Amino acid sequence: MKKRFVLGSVLMISIFALTGCGTPAASSTVADSSAAGTSSAAGTSSAATSEKIEDALTIYGGCEEPYLKAVAAAFGAKYNINCTYLRLSSGEMQSKIEAEDGNPSADVLFGGTTDPYNALKIDQLLVQYQSPNAVHITDAHFKDADSYWYGIYKGILGFMWNKDQIKAAGVAAPASWDDLIKPEYKKMITWSAPTTAGTAKLVVNTMVQKKAAGKKTTYQNDAGTEVSCYDDTAAMDYFKTLDGNTAEYTKSGSGASKQVGKGECKIGIGFLHDVITQIVDNKYTSIGMAAPSDGTSYEVGATAILKGCKHPVLAKKFIDFALSPECVELAAKNGSYQFLVLDNAKQPQAAIDAGLNEVKVMDYDFEDAKVNTGHYVADFQKVVTLPTF
Repeated sequence: MKKRFVLGSVLMISIFALTGCGTPAASSTVADSSAAGTSSAAGTSSAATSEKIEDALTIYGGCEEPYLKAVAAAFGAKYNINCTYLRLSSGEMQSKIEAEDGNPSADVLFGGTTDPYNALKIDQLLVQYQSPNAVHITDAHFKDADSYWYGIYKGILGFMWNKDQIKAAGVAAPASWDDLIKPEYKKMITWSAPTTAGTAKLVVNTMVQKKAAGKKTTYQNDAGTEVSCYDDTAAMDYFKTLDGNTAEYTKSGSGASKQVGKGECKIGIGFLHDVITQIVDNKYTSIGMAAPSDGTSYEVGATAILKGCKHPVLAKKFIDFALSPECVELAAKNGSYQFLVLDNAKQPQAAIDAGLNEVKVMDYDFEDAKVNTGHYVADFQKVVTLPTF
């Protein structure tokens, strides 16, 4: 039986334990996304000590901005360089890099779900790099088999709600995925669009795998090749019904979590660590949250080097930095409470207090998601009309 948890009062203790944690000195600035890179890609092995370190680095980041800003500032201070960043949703990040086509404005990626990383690997827009710190990654699912990207954290998918809003509406909080399509939740649910947010892509993949119950079929890709995938018929029926209960599709995966405490949405779907941020950092006491009782999945937040980056030596040093406690433990100090995937890093106490370490996740098919996410999202768009952002 899958275990469901509801945020307990023990989490509120962590509000007082986690105050006073600022970011490093602000050596970072927001990157100009119109800048164009021209130099060759980084190499495939760890940087030799004789290589000259460049004087700047730019990050495209998919994690929340306070964490991204702290990472850029810490790396800039570590090497006495100007480290800039641009925060993007996972979909925006992929689209931007594809448009830049090997001539990127940035050097590295940091954070965000692995969907764009896998797509960019296929498009040959990432660089292989064998980081010595990768030995600390705890599971094979948390890194690319060919060393194109490495995981830094995982985030658990679940539900959130405004206690006052659902009480006023006369409904109980949802407990399972199938609860979300009950008629009493009509136009009450907020979640992100799978065309722009990796969070929503994970929701789509999760429901495709759950509803298919192992049933497979095939389709022809753009190259005319026959590709095996899960039968998504039942999942698309589910999403068509869920659309009737959806009040808003947000551009970013964390959109619902930022609205629920303010009462701007009644029920949301998203990552539970984003909900903890609203409770611990923003002091909202009206938020409830739970993992689905019928099983859930999780994202892997990653980091990688971009093909054609201007600063290949620093790019390799950044990956080594990203795979260190020095970097990943900045997350909890800056409002991001994902579980870390390095065996030498300290886990965020707020996530443990909330019971996220006790959530049982489904046997998620990562390999299918690498190949077929685009196909499932295209089928989703056939049954749901999404907003244009």
